Amino acid sequence: MTIEIYVSTDVESDGPIPGPHSMLSIASAAYSANKQLISTFTANLETLPGAQGHPKTMAWWSQQPTAWEASRVNPQSPEKVMKEYHAWLKALPGEPIFVAYPVAFDFMFVYWYLIKFVGDSPFNHSALDIRSYAMAFLKKNYHESGKQNLPTEWFEEMPLTHVALDDAMQQGMLFCNLLQNNLQQ
Repeated sequence: MTIEIYVSTDVESDGPIPGPHSMLSIASAAYSANKQLISTFTANLETLPGAQGHPKTMAWWSQQPTAWEASRVNPQSPEKVMKEYHAWLKALPGEPIFVAYPVAFDFMFVYWYLIKFVGDSPFNHSALDIRSYAMAFLKKNYHESGKQNLPTEWFEEMPLTHVALDDAMQQGMLFCNLLQNNLQQ
């Protein structure tokens, strides 16, 4: 039986898509199914050559000065970061399963950067969306499955800071609590 490691991931970016815009920060918190934190990875990235911040995203960042500053501490080349991230994923003690809230945004950036700078994704083409999983578990429609409608006991005492590692850990614990409730059914 394959051991699954749930890699809760959050990225911060300066725009809505990779390429024209850059991933500024990446963070992942790897959890076992029973909510044991196995390892974390976090890094800030230099912006892509020729890319620029999207006006709407940059306006949002202007309202988040602490998170913006955190995303710009010691940025490293995307190639270096993604090679280190890839090695970190490969060293996990099981199969890495990408988990995010929302998965479409974070996975798009991570997958694009892995393929561009490493040529491989340990996640293959798969990612698990926490909100979609909650929707199925709660037997509610998508709009009734947002964080504001989830059971309060699924949340830990961690604020949403828009600092990538904080948010990855927060959503990872949320996912593990949801997973445990589902497995107990």
